[in-house]
Amino acid sequence: MGLISEADLVALTTALVAAGGENPGGTEEATVQVLAEFSRSAGLDVFTETVAVGRPNFTAVLPGGGQPGILFLGHSDVVPAGTGWARPPFEPYVRDGRLFGRGSTDMKGGLAAVLVALRALKDAGADLPFNAALACTVDEEDLGIGIRAYTAAAAADESFNYSACVVAEPTDLETVIGCRGDSYIELKVTGKSAHSGRPADGRNAIDAAAKILELVRNDHALLQTEQDPLLGAGTWNIGLIRGGTGTSMVAAECTVSLDRRLMPDDDAQLILDRLLAQVREAGIDTDGIAVSAEVAMEMPGFRTPDDHPLVANSVAALADAGVESAIRGWTAACDGGFVVRDLGVPAIVMGPGGLNDQAHQVNESVSIAEVRAAARAYALLCLRHGAC
Repeated sequence: MGLISEADLVALTTALVAAGGENPGGTEEATVQVLAEFSRSAGLDVFTETVAVGRPNFTAVLPGGGQPGILFLGHSDVVPAGTGWARPPFEPYVRDGRLFGRGSTDMKGGLAAVLVALRALKDAGADLPFNAALACTVDEEDLGIGIRAYTAAAAADESFNYSACVVAEPTDLETVIGCRGDSYIELKVTGKSAHSGRPADGRNAIDAAAKILELVRNDHALLQTEQDPLLGAGTWNIGLIRGGTGTSMVAAECTVSLDRRLMPDDDAQLILDRLLAQVREAGIDTDGIAVSAEVAMEMPGFRTPDDHPLVANSVAALADAGVESAIRGWTAACDGGFVVRDLGVPAIVMGPGGLNDQAHQVNESVSIAEVRAAARAYALLCLRHGAC
């Protein structure tokens, strides 16, 4: 592990943070250029796939033998920086053992750790009987067009051959064996406008939407009565409401944006179908009121058994890197669910940085010691993959 240099990890993480990639509002192209330049200089095989203008998926492969390999997964975009930073968010700096900047924790530090680990294996002449790869997708922070393009291409590629996936998202180096999924549901209610002095002449879309939201709240409360010990329960959140055109008018239209967190076996479309059935049963979409809805985004959840060899390998690798890693579940969503669902590859999440205290926060930072420990653990995961 002497080939894993803290200076190299800091330099690569710094370059990745400085490359930006705000989403929405920017593109990931500059970040991918940094990844590609480092990977080529490390002797890794590099592949890109353009998903949208300025938005390429990226894969770096350390070639090995023909056995099923290990896939690391990450994303190149970051959430918008916003305001209130002590220093410019894309001018990274180091202080007190931490590297600061937007994306340092989520997840430029994790990306740097994977690539430095792969380079160390290459430089050490490791003769792996399988490929070890990093797949880095675009648009994870918004609609997930990158991971959908990646899994579609991988499913059609006869040479895709991996038996384990490690998502390098920030977990404080805990080994996360399950994640809830997520979905966005867009609801539209239409009625009939009228003067507010004669509201009976109209059909108020906001009133109808309020009745639907009562169904949502009731379902949320019911879900909380059945808690999974690892992942909790599915949840509803009412994120946005827009409706009406004036105080003195009956609202002819109302739109609602809902966030529905998913358990690993949940299907967002079936959930929406049940909600619409409840709307019909309650008679909400009658007498001049129409209701339509669609699933605008879905990220599947996943669960890997705690006795799976990948889990044991992660805990052991971290222990040998000097980290005691707890086995946890994650209430957040990540792209790993697509790899599990669409490609049949078991996954865990394990990476440097804090999800709750650093990711998406002002003055975001990552512990350099955690990035170094992650890189060592990733290298050990590769060396021991398939041996458990």
